Amino acid sequence: MKELKSLVVLVLFCFASYQSHAQDAGQAVPKWISKKGYWIVEGNIHDPLNHQVRFYNNENILLYKETITGVKLDPTKKRVKMRLRKALEIALLAWEKNQKPEEDKNYVLAILNKHKD
Repeated sequence: MKELKSLVVLVLFCFASYQSHAQDAGQAVPKWISKKGYWIVEGNIHDPLNHQVRFYNNENILLYKETITGVKLDPTKKRVKMRLRKALEIALLAWEKNQKPEEDKNYVLAILNKHKD
């Protein structure tokens, strides 16, 4: 009876690991996802024109922080995500030079205004 339980557990474990691997292998990574880091956008629904954007590398080290005022930033839109990726890459290059986080150099605001429709 114990052998049967062990066999069932083993089969279920193999099936679960195969399913999770199959799902990971079949999904394409979106273009706005950077391999070098990530960003966090903080805002308030009661004040939609003020945001704080923070960029981090994959080691969770703060690279850059910018406060944006007077701009409605919708981080759910693909266009905004692509622009945030560009700003992340700029912030990463700046951080690699000094090895310390910077603040409010208007990287994000410049990219948003450059591509303003």
